[in-house]
Amino acid sequence: MEKSIENIWKEGFLKSDALIAPKINNLYTQKSIHIIDKFKRMFKINLIAIVAFSFIFLIVTFFIGIPITGIVFFITLTVLVLINKRLLNGLESIDKGSSSYEYLKAFNQWIKKQVAVNRRIATFLYPIIFMSMILGFWFKDAKGLFLGERLVHKILINFPDTYLIVGIPLIGIVIVALILGLLAFFGGRIYQWDLNLVYGSVFKKLEELMADIESLRS
Repeated sequence: MEKSIENIWKEGFLKSDALIAPKINNLYTQKSIHIIDKFKRMFKINLIAIVAFSFIFLIVTFFIGIPITGIVFFITLTVLVLINKRLLNGLESIDKGSSSYEYLKAFNQWIKKQVAVNRRIATFLYPIIFMSMILGFWFKDAKGLFLGERLVHKILINFPDTYLIVGIPLIGIVIVALILGLLAFFGGRIYQWDLNLVYGSVFKKLEELMADIESLRS
């Protein structure tokens, strides 16, 4: 029968080479359990929230006439959730038979991997979301014409010399390309900021706990 996490932590910290007094050992055991359980709970809730939001947003976009935005948004976030669900499964597969300290280190390494994967995804995620918004409004029906075509028509009335590429003003293409480039460049930083906003307190406690245990074991 698989051991409970509590027993694994206690056995790990109570090894003869740990050299940690029982009361202190129990304190760190409880802290470790709390931190990891809290992170798992927050992570799962976050994934559920993303799925729920993307589904609601998909429905809303059909009502306001920009279904392309909703479809791309929904597909993109669904892929994001599936990738992170697979990462979460990887966390569950970490060997719980090792010592508590080693398991805590493995958990810390898993977090670093998860962050690295999502930072790379963010490089594409934000540009895709922005482009889905552009396409959604461009192809929105506006009295028999696409909104984008109506906008171009008005621009040509006021600025007849506007240079077009496949029916789109060059200046518009340049601006969109610039924004996409900036989102791709800063995507990782935006994700890191969002991550720290949600999980910052958990990561800080984890770092402090690792530092305390390493200090006691040295």
